[in-house]
Amino acid sequence: MDPSVVKAYRALHEAQNAISRAQTLDEALQEGLKTIIGNCAAESGVIWYADGQAGNALRPFFWVCSTDLTSCSHVPGEGSVGRVFQSQRAERYLTFTEGDDPWTVRDFAGIDVTAMICVPFSAGERELGCIQFINKADGSAFTAEEADVCEMMALLAGMALDDNENLLPMWKPGRTIIEVRDVTREFQNGDTVTKVLKGVNLDVYEGEFLVLLGESGCGKSTLLNILGGMDHPTSGSFKYMGQEFANADQKTLTEYRRDNVGFIFQSYNLMPNLNAQQNLELIASLVPNPMDAVEALRIVNLAGREHNYPSMMSGGQQQRVSIARALMKRPSIIMADEPTAALDYTTSIEVLSVMERIIAEGTTMIMVTHNEEICRMADRVVRMRNGRMDEVTVNRRKAHATDLVW
Repeated sequence: MDPSVVKAYRALHEAQNAISRAQTLDEALQEGLKTIIGNCAAESGVIWYADGQAGNALRPFFWVCSTDLTSCSHVPGEGSVGRVFQSQRAERYLTFTEGDDPWTVRDFAGIDVTAMICVPFSAGERELGCIQFINKADGSAFTAEEADVCEMMALLAGMALDDNENLLPMWKPGRTIIEVRDVTREFQNGDTVTKVLKGVNLDVYEGEFLVLLGESGCGKSTLLNILGGMDHPTSGSFKYMGQEFANADQKTLTEYRRDNVGFIFQSYNLMPNLNAQQNLELIASLVPNPMDAVEALRIVNLAGREHNYPSMMSGGQQQRVSIARALMKRPSIIMADEPTAALDYTTSIEVLSVMERIIAEGTTMIMVTHNEEICRMADRVVRMRNGRMDEVTVNRRKAHATDLVW
């Protein structure tokens, strides 16, 4: 048998296994997409869903890609994605030529498209969306066998769904408050240059809970430090509310942090010789229009603990004081770096419950973690690998902190 056919059957079998193990639409599509991308050596893949509340506009909810597609959408009938959804027929551009439809995917969201496969997926009579594969990682063309596998994967994903499963409304992002474009960060030690961030493109939206996920050394904390104004990128653009901060001086960065950003770290960093209220009032003395310290402690369920010193409180209580300290500034964004890493499960849930309530009241939160269970709470999850964005998921089934188990 032709080796390419054997490879295609193997890819389809692996996708079928991944999809059959899934319990929801989201899991079926995500696991199937990742399996096919791996087998076809595709550079990027996107799952577009049809938003029934917005005229079936096609929006992304999961993608393996080095750029942020959250704000992108397609109109049914227009462009390749829109046509495929409307006609329910796949389109294959195994490699682009001059005579091909100029859908202008040739420069799609910063990706120079040289090859593309777009297939519809549905469950029963429900037309759900499209699955798109973009470029081969090695620059070659997709094969016909690979295109067949992509179409079969979409069919299997639809067949794996429960007929009674309803598509939940998608999270709708607020206004863009942070824009990151082509951000790199390098560190030099003698003659050795370490590239930690290798070209990150990301938007952050008002009121969202964004999780940066990944193994140690993937660049997630370095990215958080840049977003929080504690570090400069080596190159690229970092804007907050339209103002460029990539090359800002220390005074400008200090004002940015003071006026807009609250921080929560793994270590609590409380002053041991000050009680809880005094720790908060120390921050209040540094910022305009601070929150009342007693009110901030009440918000984090520490009413009556104002006069307790850090040594008199548990780790979870100290972390809640640090959350209250972040709230003292009335920040528009809170940056949290592994805030539950030093806590046990029960205490972690208590802290995450406080954070959940703060997010629900409209505060934007960006959290770095390696705990995949916490991702279930997020609006979006960005998985980083080797200094780049690798996968992005828009969460349609947000869990409460009390639902998490690890």
